[in-house]
Amino acid sequence: MINRRTFTGLVAGTLAATGKSFAQTARGKTVFYANLGPELSLYDVDADAATLTRRSSVMLPAGVQYAWPHPSKRFFYVASSNGQPGGGAANQGNKHFANAFRIDPATGALTPHGQPLTLDSRPIHISVDGAGGFAMIAYNEPSHVTVHRINADGTFGALVQQRSKPDVGIYSHQIRTTPSNKTVILVCRGNNPDGGKGEDPGSLKVFGLNDGQLANLASYAPGNGYGFGPRHLDFHPTLPFVYVSLERQNKLYTYALQADGTLSRDPLFMKDSLGEPNNRRPGQGAGTIHVHPNGRFVYQANRNSNLVDFQGKKIFAGGENNMAVWSIDQKTGEPTLIQNADGHANQLRTFGSDPSGRMLVAASVNPILMREGNTVSNLSAGLTVYRIGADGKLTFARKYDVDTSKGTQFWSGMVSLG
Repeated sequence: MINRRTFTGLVAGTLAATGKSFAQTARGKTVFYANLGPELSLYDVDADAATLTRRSSVMLPAGVQYAWPHPSKRFFYVASSNGQPGGGAANQGNKHFANAFRIDPATGALTPHGQPLTLDSRPIHISVDGAGGFAMIAYNEPSHVTVHRINADGTFGALVQQRSKPDVGIYSHQIRTTPSNKTVILVCRGNNPDGGKGEDPGSLKVFGLNDGQLANLASYAPGNGYGFGPRHLDFHPTLPFVYVSLERQNKLYTYALQADGTLSRDPLFMKDSLGEPNNRRPGQGAGTIHVHPNGRFVYQANRNSNLVDFQGKKIFAGGENNMAVWSIDQKTGEPTLIQNADGHANQLRTFGSDPSGRMLVAASVNPILMREGNTVSNLSAGLTVYRIGADGKLTFARKYDVDTSKGTQFWSGMVSLG
């Protein structure tokens, strides 16, 4: 546990690096994007009514994998691939790209901007550094990263050839710069045992960042990475804490973010994300994680789509598909689970909240058959909309059914316009 003097220094360092304060509030219109295969759609957001209105869409050269806005809010970067989740070369595909778009500041409409990048394998995550000078892409199989310059006009520039080989772990899943923009964290999930093959350990890799060059600084792998399967992380907006979602264990770990951009040697807190952790089902996993804009709450997806045979059909085998809601102690950073809100859908892979912190939208990957007594019904894929209360808890507002027969709903997110 960090002491008061260390904590105060970390807070001061974080605030100085980010230039943020609790009093800051979002400005401008907010829009929501969600994909179906290669089609990326734009939705207007009404946080008061908790509604979405679809306005337009753009087509990518392959299925959308992840997307990220430029800090200027003028440009948008989308990674796409015809690869699919799962191990083995057969699932990795042969078409992989990153595209840049201009964002209409009034409507959020996207316009292609410059030439796309052709990538060497399936990109699982893309992000932009805090200064907007570099796009960083993580690839899961084989695990590696690339850094690309962003030109002054927002188009993609040259690949940054790394002078030293980054330590990329096993199955990288997310790459983010820290709030100081001096370091980068790569989240490496590892893999569960499968088919007689042993577990691949997970880890968090921290690199120094200097003009696009990644320098190995630290590796964090509790238990040598066994029983440690991180998927995504997010940073507290004003305090020096990092929240890490452990996919393979359905847990939430909290680390201290040090003034030099590295992490505390050990997690400060380790918590279960499931409503019934003692009844954890096969196929259960945790997903995306986001801290509320006010820093008082953190949200984490729990997911399960395991199937069993029933009446000649493959139906849901049971488990938790919900949003875990945590309150955050503003002194220690400790998260406390206060709710597991029903997802009303299967596999909530991605979600986002509006900058005012009043509305959250979660996108499910695909439909699933559910047993109700001796009958079977279809639980549709969709966009699940919640109101966020002053206490951080989620109240179901509505669900927009989505037909995923033409493509997987793999990514979604809120973007505040300039």
